[in-house]
Amino acid sequence: MAEDSRASLLARCRAIVGASHVITDQADMAPFMADWRGRYSGRGLAVVLPLDTAQVAAIVTACAAARVPIVPQGGRTGLVMGSVPDLSGDAIVLSLRRLNRIRAIDPANRTMTVEAGCILADIQAAAAYAGMLYPLSLAAEGSCTIGGNLSTNAGGTAVLRYGNTRELCLGLEVVNAQGEVWDGLRGLRKDNTGYALRDLFIGAEGTLGVITAAVLKLYPAPRAALTALVALDSPRHALELLGLLQARCGAALTGFELMSAFCLDLVAAQFPDLPRPFAARHPQYALVELSSNESDQHAHGLLESSVGQALEAGVARDAVVATSQQQALGLWRLREHIPLAQAAAGKNIKHDISLPVSTIPDFIARADAALDQAFPGCQPVTFGHLGDGNLHYNVAPPIGVEHDAFLAHQASVNRIVHDLVDAFGGSISAEHGIGVLKREELARYKSPVELGMMRAIKGALDPLSIMNPGKIL
Repeated sequence: MAEDSRASLLARCRAIVGASHVITDQADMAPFMADWRGRYSGRGLAVVLPLDTAQVAAIVTACAAARVPIVPQGGRTGLVMGSVPDLSGDAIVLSLRRLNRIRAIDPANRTMTVEAGCILADIQAAAAYAGMLYPLSLAAEGSCTIGGNLSTNAGGTAVLRYGNTRELCLGLEVVNAQGEVWDGLRGLRKDNTGYALRDLFIGAEGTLGVITAAVLKLYPAPRAALTALVALDSPRHALELLGLLQARCGAALTGFELMSAFCLDLVAAQFPDLPRPFAARHPQYALVELSSNESDQHAHGLLESSVGQALEAGVARDAVVATSQQQALGLWRLREHIPLAQAAAGKNIKHDISLPVSTIPDFIARADAALDQAFPGCQPVTFGHLGDGNLHYNVAPPIGVEHDAFLAHQASVNRIVHDLVDAFGGSISAEHGIGVLKREELARYKSPVELGMMRAIKGALDPLSIMNPGKIL
């Protein structure tokens, strides 16, 4: 891009959002250029922070006229390098963090209209203040934004009962690649008036347009939420426990998280102050959450009787049921600290995969065996949302092997894991998206027909290919 054209675009951006909200100093831009995991840092022409949808539309219009790429950005907590620019230095990074207003809450319709830059935890708090529940919950909720959650179709711990972010959204406001505003902020559960445009933008990672606001579903706040940690002999026993709880508890079963013994060993080593619920070590653990709209006594009775049945049947080996909110938080911290413990212990090869729930025990057995044969002594770090089929199947190096040396085998490890995922009818990305990190893998596992349809949609909605280029496709 010519220097005078670059200066002209930056001047236009300053006129739109104000000079103080256009960042061009390299040191000040650096945090916006870096991948959350610290693996990659791109370069940009500027970071622009609009205040409202009109300013977003004006910036996109200016960039489209100059044919300058745009990288939309939320809380920068993504794990697949989907919100950072490439190394060309040509892109405008469009940070939406100033679009952080909750526009409306409609208790009777059970909806909340929010802007894309709202922090997820703030949305949860606003819903709770209104006596309602917004159930999306994930480890980064204190810093991730709803725009990023929608753009990646985030999952989290309550998908089993409430669904992914897509299922929690009724309507969107989007600035398209031409700078036009599509007002689809309709709080309707039923709307059969043509193509489901909303669903095109959810999960598109900013490659089709910029989500600026959304209408979210709210739910009645549960009267009781109970947590239990159950010790198990194997993933197959975890699957049996899941079936038992689903049969007995129905919709009250909100979360079901699987964690291997190695996961909790890591947490215990790195965070010794966290609780250790069992004196003995068990091969697998399930973290179970029930929520009830009846009463605390009803929820306690349902959970204790269900866990008791699992123990009597030999499905479970031991169990701890939290008797206070503080104990429940302690059990959840064990699960939430697994990624932190991994990071503290050193680098590892990560996979965010989904499988038919029924196949997960067989997948784990075959993947563990195949990896041990190829890389003797490697250590699978297996945890995730068993209730909805989403595993974080990570692989740590063998004891004594340098982490960087093991990371050199990432392509080979990925091939073993992803080929097995494909063979079991699964997906190589469950909730983190594709971004740049999995772009080549996507091309390997998607059919030519499917990729062709995706490229056709991209070409129709973004003919200049300025929206987050290089991501997904």
